[in-house]
Amino acid sequence: MSVGDVTSDHQSISDAARLTIQPAAGVEWVIHNLYYEGACNIHRTDGGNDLTFDTDTEAGARLGYVWHVTNTVYLELENVSGGSAVLGYDGVVTKEP
Repeated sequence: MSVGDVTSDHQSISDAARLTIQPAAGVEWVIHNLYYEGACNIHRTDGGNDLTFDTDTEAGARLGYVWHVTNTVYLELENVSGGSAVLGYDGVVTKEP
């Protein structure tokens, strides 16, 4: 990918599992939109320190935000819907090595 390209993913995630939103080493993204088919928790993490900063009890989205993610500090969407649910995101590549 190049700076300015869209980065995105969506996939079916099992209950109590997470979709990790983490670029490769040396790459940075700004995530603008999160999508979730069922209840979810939104985490900011470095893999050791985990901050749950938002929760939703039903399907929805967080649209038009500005979350900066790197390989060392990134987001995770945790499915807490009680079954499998599709979770996703999109944003823009802001740095490439």
